[in-house]
Amino acid sequence: MSRRSRRTPRRRGRRVLLVTSLILVVALAAGAAAAYRYDLVDRWLGTDTTAAVPPPPGFTLEPQPSPRPVGRPAPVTDRAAGPTAGQVRRALGDAVDDPDLADLSVVVAPLDGAFDGPPLVTDGRRLVMPASTLKLLTATAALEALGPDRTFVTRVVGGRRLTLVGGGDPFLAGQQPTTGPSRGDASLQTLALLTARRLHQRGIGAVRLSYDTSLFTGPEIEPSWPPGYLPDVVSPITALWADEGLNPDGPGRVPDPAATAAATFASYLGRQGIRVTGTPREHTAPAGAPAVAHVTSRPVADIVEQVLEYSDNEGAEVLGHQVGLAVDGHGSYAGGVRGVRTTLQQLGIDLRGARFYDGSGLSRDDRLDPRTLVDVLRLDAAADHPELRPVITGLPVAAFDGSLAYRFHGRDGRGWVRAKTGTLTGTSALAGLATTRRGHTLVFALVSNRIPLLDTLDARAGLDGLASRLAACPC
Repeated sequence: MSRRSRRTPRRRGRRVLLVTSLILVVALAAGAAAAYRYDLVDRWLGTDTTAAVPPPPGFTLEPQPSPRPVGRPAPVTDRAAGPTAGQVRRALGDAVDDPDLADLSVVVAPLDGAFDGPPLVTDGRRLVMPASTLKLLTATAALEALGPDRTFVTRVVGGRRLTLVGGGDPFLAGQQPTTGPSRGDASLQTLALLTARRLHQRGIGAVRLSYDTSLFTGPEIEPSWPPGYLPDVVSPITALWADEGLNPDGPGRVPDPAATAAATFASYLGRQGIRVTGTPREHTAPAGAPAVAHVTSRPVADIVEQVLEYSDNEGAEVLGHQVGLAVDGHGSYAGGVRGVRTTLQQLGIDLRGARFYDGSGLSRDDRLDPRTLVDVLRLDAAADHPELRPVITGLPVAAFDGSLAYRFHGRDGRGWVRAKTGTLTGTSALAGLATTRRGHTLVFALVSNRIPLLDTLDARAGLDGLASRLAACPC
């Protein structure tokens, strides 16, 4: 048999299969088109006339039963019921007796309902050293007193005698960031570029430079802070700096952030062809000096989120000073404390017995009822205070970002806890939200004071465990 004759039956079989497939496809397409034309389109467009055709005489259909639900819903009372005190205490269990958590205070309350409703659990001391959880109060007051859209302006005024005027922008950068979340921040580099353009337009090629920090008053260092905080923990707080006073040439902070910022600005002017004669000196800008250029900060809502996410001490103190200016008329530590107190009390927060001296919680003399932290968080989450919501969105997520990025790993709280951290020698704290197994949200404050130095990491892990137990609560 020839090669050609051996292939003929295969080719015929393939042709038959192809023809059959084509017929099937055409039939399916025709059926789909008919269904589309005579059913779906008529129903969608309201042109269906088949429903008007009566059934034949004597023909009846059984009534269609109601479809059964796929899953049995929980009774309304069960769905609405929130966690009880007994459930929360059972969830916490004997972890509250962890010997590493010395002098532990625990407050847990439901998020639902009025923010000033009673907590489910209140154990421990009434007044504690809050450490950085105090930033929750500063951030809330800043959003309320300043508004979430408020920005701060760094200006240049004058002519041949220029003055760089600090506006209290906590995140004013030296070099303009080009990547990352801070790429849109105001910078001295951008301000120098804008200033040089205007000076060139005026025919000015050389200037003398001063800098003005008069927006903030009082000491640059809170007197209650231990001397060892400088230069490793915090920068001197001033209305003018770059990169929060961090040393651009190495670790630590610079001793005079405003003078360093002015020198940096002068160097950027030089790169733009403007010669700065002499050394920049501190001097208050003359009243009515003509504006030359300015750069604008991020809005307060964004600043609050970053301060809380990374527990930024310098940013919190600048926000406190700004609240002092807006409420008390003084951009200082004392003015900021008065401004925060006044603002929170007007919002209904009970601050009886509380005493604090700064906006960051660095002072070891700060004292606060942990219930205040819970009340503030419940207020921030309230539907009738949307301007305060950045406090909630700024809380770090357990095992994911900010100051909780490297905590909670391997625990039930991963992703289900958002909390502000607090750490000082002898103190560890967490205050935030935990979502339970049944989807309810608990607000908590956990503060442990008088921790032996060698137990610091164990105490921190103990707090992570307590918050995780709240997230694992079957309530």
